[in-house]
Amino acid sequence: MKQHIEKEETFTNQHPLDEETLFIVSQTFKALSDPTRIRILNLLCSAEHSVNELAEKLDMGQSAVSHQLRFLKQLRLVKFRRAGTTLYYSKDDNHVINLLNQAIEHATHQ
Repeated sequence: MKQHIEKEETFTNQHPLDEETLFIVSQTFKALSDPTRIRILNLLCSAEHSVNELAEKLDMGQSAVSHQLRFLKQLRLVKFRRAGTTLYYSKDDNHVINLLNQAIEHATHQ
């Protein structure tokens, strides 16, 4: 009598990763490897914020926050809207936010 053995398949086995996908995935993990970017994304999970608001909450200079936001925007992790001369940033990609939330939950799990 033959036993039916289920084979566990992963996403990568189903879909070979091309160079562009590999690069985007590695950049996403790079974005999540920086404490400042994690703090920015965490703040943007709950509400949108201007650069000045983020700089004040993070106790950082506006230029440094703008630099981090530019990196996150290039990866489509944050988006912005303009109101007059002020830019308001918010989360753009729930997939990565879910990944971030899972990592935070894992880190705080007792």
